[in-house]
Amino acid sequence: MAWRWAKSGRKRLDRNARSRKPLRFLLALSLCVTAVTPATAHPGIGIVMDHRGIVFYTDLSSVWKIAPDGTKSIAVPNVHTHELFLDARDNLYGEHLWFEGEATNHWLHFIWKLSPNGILKKSHPTRAYPQDASFARDAAGNMYWFTAGPPAAFIRRAPDGSIRRLGEHATYRDVKWIKATSRGVIYFTDDGDLRRLDSEGKVSTLAGNVREAGGNWVGGIWLDTRGRVYVAVWGARKVKRFNPASGQVDVVARSTAPWGPSGGLVAPNGDLWMLETSETNSVRVRQLSSNGDERVF
Repeated sequence: MAWRWAKSGRKRLDRNARSRKPLRFLLALSLCVTAVTPATAHPGIGIVMDHRGIVFYTDLSSVWKIAPDGTKSIAVPNVHTHELFLDARDNLYGEHLWFEGEATNHWLHFIWKLSPNGILKKSHPTRAYPQDASFARDAAGNMYWFTAGPPAAFIRRAPDGSIRRLGEHATYRDVKWIKATSRGVIYFTDDGDLRRLDSEGKVSTLAGNVREAGGNWVGGIWLDTRGRVYVAVWGARKVKRFNPASGQVDVVARSTAPWGPSGGLVAPNGDLWMLETSETNSVRVRQLSSNGDERVF
């Protein structure tokens, strides 16, 4: 596959081209830009499903898609992206991140946007790795990210550009991935604990020691339609589900070596889709149906 400029100045995916021109997009819109260390060492967590039932996921080299009939193909080639975001119109956003070199010692990025009709364009210009944008958004369009400060706090930016700091009186240790609910509640991992920030800025701990051991890497966070929270624990090879209302914790899926879960989603029909990364950085997707069937892509 290659990229060809359309007459409109936008890029279309040309499946018949013989060569591939590398995209030079750098991602600015991460699930939580400031909470993510700009490095290639950790797996991607990005896996999302649009209203058509198409699943998109990252392998840190390209973004792939799985059609409802199971056909797999590249949706966006040559992008180093960790997170993905779908808006209400099924526009797909992602990051492209790269290291400029020792001469400047800068990480650069930009945001790309893939529309449902297959048109790809740069959504934000290339710049140094930002601390003012995020893929974590609620139904009202508020954007959230974490800043180490001082003082450390979560930032909520409204669609009109106004800023509010939340949770700045709490103590944080090592905030990583975050997930915003439709009502503006934030779930985030903090040094292996799963914590919650409510819409008024109060921070509480939903579950301690999610990773179970110091060396386990905790991956993506996602929700189901019942408000239950899922966390991928790569080192423990588990997907854990937390019920904020009852406090119940369940292991809903396990991976077998050399695979471990790094992200996931729950489809409208209840199927669990897991993004799995191997110990040698290979990537695959597992679909665990609510009726017990399993499929690997």
